[in-house]
Formats: sequence, structure tokens, C-alpha cells
Amino acid sequence: MLEITTNHFLVLSFLLFVIGLIGILTRRNMITVLMSIELVLNSVNINLIAFSYQLSDLTGQVFAIFTIAVAAGEAAVGLGILIAFFRLRDTAHLDAAVELKG
Repeated sequence: MLEITTNHFLVLSFLLFVIGLIGILTRRNMITVLMSIELVLNSVNINLIAFSYQLSDLTGQVFAIFTIAVAAGEAAVGLGILIAFFRLRDTAHLDAAVELKG
């Protein structure tokens, strides 16, 4: 039977991080960019939990829980800004947000 090690979690975290980073850099829709940011944050949480498990220390797991709470707040604020922007411009495209520079 295959035992799941820390390396498996690190590979998973790396793949999620790369997918999220590619999504942030290539997508032009604000909702997709927000979801990609959440993928990057989740990959960081997987790293924290994997290293915490390997070191038999709960600090990383507690920190990951706080990070999830902050990410939930960030997502709520981001969606609120997105809804306000969509009502103003009738689009969720990032190129329309360039016009908001002041």
C-alpha cells in the first residue's frame, strides 16, 4: 500500500500554486482571478499543515485556520467590490477596471 508522505502534499501544493498563479496572470475575468487567488492561499495552507504534521506541532495547523478565516474575509470584500464594479460598469472584465485609475 502506498503511504502518503509530506512530499505528496508538497507536490500537490506546488501544483495548486502554479495553477493559481497561471490563473492570476492569464485570466481577465475578476471572478476567475479571485478564485485563482484562493487557490494560491489554499496551497499555502496545505504547506502549513503538511509541515506541521511532519514536525508534530500544531502551530502550523492553527495558523492555517487563521489563514482560512482571513481568506474568507478577503473573498467577501473582493466579491463586494466586484458586485459594486459590475453595477457601475456592467462587466467583470479587468480591462474595464484600468479606467478607474485616478
